[in-house]
Amino acid sequence: MLVPDLAPTVARFYGETVDEGIRLHCSADGRLELQRTKELLRRFLPSAPARVLDVGGATGVHAKWLTEDGYEVDLVDPIPRHVEQASAICRAVLGDARALSAADGSYDAVLLLGPLYHLPDAADRSKALAEALRVVVPGGLVAVAAINRYSPLFEHVTYSHLHEERVRASVDAILRTSVHDGPGFTLAYFHRAEELNDEMSACGFADVQVLGVEGPAWSLLKVAEKQPGQGPTDELIASALAAARMAEPYPELLAASSHFLGFGRKPTPM
Repeated sequence: MLVPDLAPTVARFYGETVDEGIRLHCSADGRLELQRTKELLRRFLPSAPARVLDVGGATGVHAKWLTEDGYEVDLVDPIPRHVEQASAICRAVLGDARALSAADGSYDAVLLLGPLYHLPDAADRSKALAEALRVVVPGGLVAVAAINRYSPLFEHVTYSHLHEERVRASVDAILRTSVHDGPGFTLAYFHRAEELNDEMSACGFADVQVLGVEGPAWSLLKVAEKQPGQGPTDELIASALAAARMAEPYPELLAASSHFLGFGRKPTPM
């Protein structure tokens, strides 16, 4: 089996530093991201039972609810401890999004809900997209997640330190280059919405759509969570969710989401 070629900071971050299994459960904006990701995927996915390949599926956060929905899920991830944890939920193997072991046209849908985050080289992102397109059936769905280039600007205001020179310089570098490669996170690539659309279209996807996940109010949840007291109220969380849904028809609001989901299909031969 191909040993995944990971940047050392990525391998260390997910292998030793963070518990990816709890990220979407332990904060208000994480729960918003999970809820919106679920509702968007349920809107586009083929009906269960269908075969889904979860590429970069980490500990199986999405595989869990997908299997509960009746899907047959296989998971691929480059981090050994992720694969070990995910194996309790579905079939899980170590692998690289850029060189999948699955056969051509062997899945009804493919999810790339993380690999593009950590592939700063455009050629590597194209390989990952091309592999997803290869292993999905003609007419099948591929869903691709990306981090919004402008999300660090919103996020670091919530931490009340964007005015500090060190932080401001780091965020400014992301805004200029789309890449983060320093302390506090890991090697990461940040997309613009139109860039994700263009990359998917250039790889041959049909019917490409890019939607905002959390919408324009996610950073308000983070602010409320960091203030003294009970944190975000149920009403504020519900309002943030409503804002995400209402923002969908307006492309100019895409830049306010923390993450994007791109949806495309493998063309059907004429």
